[in-house]
Amino acid sequence: MKDRLYGLLVNRVPGIRDRYSRQRLKLGKHRWIALLSLLWLNIQYYLLFRRSLALPENCCVYEHRRLPYVSAESALSYRESPEAFAARLMAYDIVSFDVFDTLLFRTCSQPTDVFFFVGATLNYPDFRHIRIRAEEEARESKREKYGTREVTLEEIWKRLERETGIPKEQGMKVEWEWEKKCCYANPYMRQVVDFLQRKGKRVIAVSDMYLGRDYLSELLQENGYDAMEDIFVSCDYGVSKSDGGLYQIVRRHLGSRLTYVHIGDHEHADYQQAQNYQIKAFLYPNVNRQGARYRPQDMSAMTGSVYRGIINARLHCGITAYSREYEYGFVYGGLFVVGYCRFIHAWRERLSLDKLLFLSRDGAVLLQAYRRMYPQEDETAVYAYWSRLAAVKLSARYYRQEFLQRFLMHKVGQQIPLAKILQSMELSDMLPSLCHQLHMQPETELTNKNVRAVQDYLIDAYEQVLAHYEDQQKAGKAYYQALLQGCKRVATVDVGWAGSGAVMLNYVLNQVWGMDCSVVGILAGTNAGRSPQTDASEAFFLSGQLVSFLFSQRENRDIWKFHDPSEGHNLYWELLLGAPDGSLIGFYPDTEGGWTYKFKPCHADTQKIQEIHRGILDFVSCFLEIEKRLGIELPVSGRDAYAPMVLASDRKNKRFMDGLEGLLDEIHIG
Repeated sequence: MKDRLYGLLVNRVPGIRDRYSRQRLKLGKHRWIALLSLLWLNIQYYLLFRRSLALPENCCVYEHRRLPYVSAESALSYRESPEAFAARLMAYDIVSFDVFDTLLFRTCSQPTDVFFFVGATLNYPDFRHIRIRAEEEARESKREKYGTREVTLEEIWKRLERETGIPKEQGMKVEWEWEKKCCYANPYMRQVVDFLQRKGKRVIAVSDMYLGRDYLSELLQENGYDAMEDIFVSCDYGVSKSDGGLYQIVRRHLGSRLTYVHIGDHEHADYQQAQNYQIKAFLYPNVNRQGARYRPQDMSAMTGSVYRGIINARLHCGITAYSREYEYGFVYGGLFVVGYCRFIHAWRERLSLDKLLFLSRDGAVLLQAYRRMYPQEDETAVYAYWSRLAAVKLSARYYRQEFLQRFLMHKVGQQIPLAKILQSMELSDMLPSLCHQLHMQPETELTNKNVRAVQDYLIDAYEQVLAHYEDQQKAGKAYYQALLQGCKRVATVDVGWAGSGAVMLNYVLNQVWGMDCSVVGILAGTNAGRSPQTDASEAFFLSGQLVSFLFSQRENRDIWKFHDPSEGHNLYWELLLGAPDGSLIGFYPDTEGGWTYKFKPCHADTQKIQEIHRGILDFVSCFLEIEKRLGIELPVSGRDAYAPMVLASDRKNKRFMDGLEGLLDEIHIG
């Protein structure tokens, strides 16, 4: 009967099973709360018809989470300085710390996600779930026999060896090695403990854990906590903080007349129970619980867990309150830049490219990140001046349609006078003739009614138009000849979206300047399903002249359909990468027979843009450091890289983006 009921309420619906398992794991001994949650899940699914519960949380099509917009997310967890907190703890004889999620953080957002790495090393399918179940069964068996749920790592692995066939000693060794790799010191608490120990304060560690004292001693020492007076672990004594018994042992062992203070992340075990046993307690909120409401779950399991772990630890450890711009770069741009740089590097190797041209302005921070990740390619990866405005002028002979679209059609109905239109095209000397022939005035605005007449006039005088750009052609050629000396195949790196920058540069290099150097365009993303010309560049993807990281018609089609330029999604990505410089107008001869550049004035807030880039680069460094610690390279797919931006792009979070969009100084080229 029990099995049938379990199958009906839990196993029948995968989404309910997933949520119930998470609740049980989180609540531990308070299983009755998980049972109430299970009943409510079933009521929602069967009676309230919430069919979205059929899928596990990480299988939802798109997530919806409200992001903080009044202040930066890190401000929600910002605490007094470590020195100030430590000074308050000096009033007590013994200062006690919880270990996991207090003294130590893990690289994963869930403790059990460490088992993914263990399973990969042991080459055992579904190991994480097997390991979780084995621990729960070992605890239940211990409770039935001895009245305690406290178990050791060895007891867990005795059961695992019997059920899986994995030798116990081998399994324990692999799990312990991964536990060591995944743990690192909480920077806030490290400073607190250092302060206390310099002052001669007695500091101990108290933990509910299946790893015994010797394990935790080694783990703490390896992470800089090497002067603990004592370590008390639940599995060594058969009692826990959660039931209060471990606090009794601490007081009995060290002295009942001393004053104690305990710091930990669990509200019941570390805060309420400590006070129940005459120990002053300070709750240190769990960083992953604090950040969970803002983090995407719709990601691959291992990369997603490490990403969330990095973000939650940085923003919620309490040591610093960052700016909103910094967080935008760190949270929403960092993983994307890591993944995109890996994508770029893979194509460089696949195509044996001579150089990577990181195009201005979107390529500036990408180039910094790429060189940080691949320092051996400093000479291969270079910054290249290029822009839509320069490109349409230099390629105007062949890409006439693009030239006219950019300068004329895109400006129709924007109350722009003809004089300004021709000035942006650098054709002001043709204005009197145009106005005379078309019976217009310089202040006449470009509209749907007159744009065709203006276009026809320019087409009829097209050789005269092209003559205006001859000096720019010579200067541009001199610049790129110097930049690409000896190169036969290169790639441009850009945010996207149509890929016209690479296509036009390829034409100009080979057909206009005769340089015999083919160009491949590497894009973050291409024209999305909601773009005006959704398939404008498909021929180039077919031929291999363009490749895309985040999405295309062929890859990550759900994101290709989700991404909406009319909702500002293009701008959100450009905001991450755009350098605080004016856009390139073009190349011009200098007085010494070389070249020089002209740029538009930049109205962006330089300091805030630099904060976004600092956040991106800090994440890159954190990610590389974690990978070094783990000894593996984590894959970052385009879909994973986009997942955080899905939340920021939600209409419900429009206020989150307010103030950030204003950092872009332009949208169109004219």
